[in-house]
Amino acid sequence: MSDVLNQLLVVYGAYLLATASPGPSNMAIMGVAMSQGRRPALAVAAGVVAGSMTWAMLAATGLSVVLTAWAHALFAIKIIGGLYLLYLAYRSARSALAARPMDAAPVPSAPSYRALFRRGFLLHIANPKAILAWVAIMSLGLQPGMPTWTLQAVIAGCALLGIFVFGGYALVFSTPAIVRGYRRASRWIEAGLASFFGFAGLRLLLSRS
Repeated sequence: MSDVLNQLLVVYGAYLLATASPGPSNMAIMGVAMSQGRRPALAVAAGVVAGSMTWAMLAATGLSVVLTAWAHALFAIKIIGGLYLLYLAYRSARSALAARPMDAAPVPSAPSYRALFRRGFLLHIANPKAILAWVAIMSLGLQPGMPTWTLQAVIAGCALLGIFVFGGYALVFSTPAIVRGYRRASRWIEAGLASFFGFAGLRLLLSRS
């Protein structure tokens, strides 16, 4: 029993490091939290978690292993993911170039939670690294001789960690102090997001793996 728990702790630690480290999904949640508020950011976070759990279920069925062996599928996912990141870079750049005073709040608009959820979902589902990460996580967690409930423990535990991490980004970066800072430096922040998404998109498109 202790060996199973130790193996699960390794899996949870690997997933926590992967989700908490800066990446396109976290940056998207941060940007929405600062510019649109807590609930829209939580919608993006929910989409990211849903995307992560989608790959988890596919990895559990073995389909993700097939995808990693089929170079054309990974190549298509990589192209789609890279183009979507470039689209997010364009949107952030357009927001940064919008004419408004540096200390003025952006004009709020009614958020489309479905669109925000879809943005988070697409960010994660179109990331080929997420496929490889889940293949590695399943390889770590599903060792020979492990009990049948290990798979459920891996998915449930990682789902809770994903909610905690991505939801935490949404909560922290939508606090009044952070939002006020965004309003004072919105152009620079949006320009930084545009640079990040653009770099990540180009890196994904030009990567050989």
